[in-house]
Formats: sequence, structure tokens, C-alpha cells
Amino acid sequence: MREKVYLPIFLVGAGLLLYLGRDLIAKSTVVAFGLTFAGTTAVAVLGMALYRVQSELRASRHELARKEAELAFALQVQQALFPRQFPADGGLEFAAVCVPARGISGDYYDVMPLPDGRLAFAIADISGKGISAAILMSNLQAVLRMLAAAGHPPGEVCAQLNRHLCQVSVDSRFATLFYGDWDPTQRILSFVNAGHLTPILHGSRGGQRLEASGPPLGLFPEVEHQVGKVALQSGDMMVLYSDGITEARDRQEEDFGEARLEAVIAAHVDKPMREIQEQVLKAVRNWSGPDAEDDMTLLLVRAR
Repeated sequence: MREKVYLPIFLVGAGLLLYLGRDLIAKSTVVAFGLTFAGTTAVAVLGMALYRVQSELRASRHELARKEAELAFALQVQQALFPRQFPADGGLEFAAVCVPARGISGDYYDVMPLPDGRLAFAIADISGKGISAAILMSNLQAVLRMLAAAGHPPGEVCAQLNRHLCQVSVDSRFATLFYGDWDPTQRILSFVNAGHLTPILHGSRGGQRLEASGPPLGLFPEVEHQVGKVALQSGDMMVLYSDGITEARDRQEEDFGEARLEAVIAAHVDKPMREIQEQVLKAVRNWSGPDAEDDMTLLLVRAR
């Protein structure tokens, strides 16, 4: 900072001396020496300033490269947490995608086969963004998988998960969650919606609302979430999503909205699951542009 202040002073001073003493340079050794000294000093300060700027630039590049490497590693770890394959048996088929807005996401989805043949699936949205949200997401994923594998029913899974998040989350962080437990023998889905966006149902249950049955997780230690049940027939589809999809905005600040999402699903409902997923993402990007402002997560579930 000092170099930035001193350098203009020396340069201006040297310039003034050269202008005022242009006739004296040839007559006075003192003036010539003074001008030479001032010019040399200015050049030296300039060199110091340039050297410092170059050093700071190299340090900034090194720090940026280190952070990019850490972020890339964190993204690889997070991607490994999402299911690589979906269960082939159980009477449900799945397609899912998570598109981070800033390299690493606070959204979460999962599909888990349970020991007794049931299937559990979930979608969640952690408040906040960036690495802190991603860390809380990975914590939620680990605890949820442990509770589901232990055979706990949906209400107990959410109750224990809520108490856990209340203990470990800081700065009023919370998570919205939809958790479904599918019984393939009875074809009944038991679910808890903890403050998450209402899933879209298409088919025999079209128009039915799986509304939130309690507040998001991590806000209040003792909360009882009501468990809902819905029967699914072959071909019925459930669309679960995060607000990065429905709240994607165009240039006029208008949201993409649930109605447009429903329209895209209805137009392509008979197509393969992966193609439906691609059509949804394409429609959202056409609406809001290629750069997402928020994490976009989509989980499609269809009864077979």
C-alpha cells in the first residue's frame, strides 16, 4: 500500500524537477544529481511495487488453484454420495439428477433398498448454499441411511433425524425433506413431508396433494410429523423436486412455477424416465438461461 502512495509522489516530483530545472541541468551539478537521484528512486519504487504486485498475484493464483482443487475434491465426494444405481426390483423405477448452482450442492436425493424388500426414497434441500450446506447434507445422508436400514418407520426416521439436526446444525440451519417408504406387496407408499415442496402426482392419483405434515427438520427438537399413505397403480408417477426448478426466473423475474413443471411432465409422461428428466431440465434452462441461480434437483418415481 505504501508503494502505491509513494510512487505517484516520486514520479510527480521528478517530473516537476525536470520541468523547472531543465535549464539548470547543464549549469548545476547539484541539480543534475538531484534529478538523477529522484528518477532513480522513482524507478526503484516502481520496481518494488511491480515486484510486490507480481508476488501477490502469484500468491492469489496459488490460493485460487488450491481452493478450486478443494472444491473439485468436495464435489467428487458429494457425487459419490448419490446412488450410482437404482434398485431394479421392488415395483418402482427411478430417474434422478442434481445440478449444483455453485459447484457443490446443498440438495440431496437418495433411493435405498431395505432388508425386508421395501424401498425408501428421499429428497431434501438444506438451507443456505456452498460447502457448509454440503457438509450438513452429507451428515443428513449418513444418518438417514442408518435409520432407514435399521427398519424404522417414516415417522420415527424423521423424528430422530430432526433431533439430530437440532443438535449439530448452527446458525438456524434446517432441511426440508420428503421421505417415502414403499411396500411392494401392498403397493402402498407411506410418506412424511417435512416442509418440502409438494410432489406432483400423475396418473390414477393425479390431483392428490402430498402436503407438508410438519415443519422442516432442525428447527424444533420435539416435533411429530404425521405419516400419510397413498396407493399407487401401475403407471402412476410421482415428481419430487427442489425449489431451484420451480423458482428459476426469466428476465422479467417470473418463476418457472409448478404449473409449467406439471405441463412438461404431462406432455412427456409416456416417455422413458430419463427422457422426461431431460425435457424438464431443458424447459427450465430455456426459461431462465443456462446458469442456474440455485441448485436444481429432480427425482422421478414411477410405479411398474
